Amino acid sequence: MKNTAVIIIVVVAIALAGLGAWTFLDLRKTPPGTMDSISVAYSPFESSELFLVADDRGFFTENGLSLTLYRSSSGAAALDDMVNGKGDMAVSVSEYPLVGKVFQGTPARALASMDKGEYIYIIARKDRGIVNPLDLKGKRVGTTTGSIAEFYLGRFLSLHGLGMQDIRYLSVKTPNETANAVTAGDIDAAVLAQPYADLARDRLGTNAVAWPAQSSQPLYALVVSTDSWIAGHPEQVTRFLRALAEAEAFTGTHPAEAKAIVQERLNLDPGYMDTVWQQNQFTLTLDQSLVLTMEDEARWMIANNLTNETAVPDFRRYIDTAGLEAVRPGSVNIIR
Repeated sequence: MKNTAVIIIVVVAIALAGLGAWTFLDLRKTPPGTMDSISVAYSPFESSELFLVADDRGFFTENGLSLTLYRSSSGAAALDDMVNGKGDMAVSVSEYPLVGKVFQGTPARALASMDKGEYIYIIARKDRGIVNPLDLKGKRVGTTTGSIAEFYLGRFLSLHGLGMQDIRYLSVKTPNETANAVTAGDIDAAVLAQPYADLARDRLGTNAVAWPAQSSQPLYALVVSTDSWIAGHPEQVTRFLRALAEAEAFTGTHPAEAKAIVQERLNLDPGYMDTVWQQNQFTLTLDQSLVLTMEDEARWMIANNLTNETAVPDFRRYIDTAGLEAVRPGSVNIIR
């Protein structure tokens, strides 16, 4: 009888201890005090996957953050929205518009890369005599000025013996308008990220010709903020990145659920999701390759007179590693 009582006491004690440990872990995950409000401008593409999953699964809330979201038309637009006061942070901004902001003296910094992908294409019309890349000479080619699609267009032309001066370049405000312009025949070819590339190609049907534009150079989807906001909110930066890290872990263990979240939040076609999902690397990193890519794009901007500057900046000064090093130190590989 005494042995039975002892066993019961031990079991109860273990259960209570386990409950206490669980409660401790849960409380440790949620910072004490009131929720901190953050406004975020985000790009409505699958490159925002970690952000969308973190928001859907409540990881930001669990880390003591209350988010106000601004859906921008593109990564470049999200960066502009943040700079213009619509967000404390911008999510899924490619490195190219950030290079442009650096040249303009905008005090913005990258906090992390949340995706690397290859999903930008040149979609052209066969009925305008375009069958191979050299046929783009003299044709009206459109994309969004200031977006990374502009850089990939320039490099694609260069690799095929052409330059921006050899085409009739037209600036179109948004990716959706660019897709509409090429399908309506207002332009002869377009440089488009997914899903708009597939949208234009499907509309054109057999009249479409398509080429990958990136030449195996990945596009980085960055988390960006301003110098002043980062300096005044280091703890919020860390908690924001921790929520993204939790979303990355969730994506690794529940890929189908993560894909379904992105598909629903962005209203994407299931077939499209199956096609492009494997083209993305949803991982939090800050690599030296990001610095080298930004230097390459800066040289291209200088060569094409898109800036009055003549020297390539030290882009390491425009990457803040402190937050990601606190959350996941092994993912930071930038040479200082």
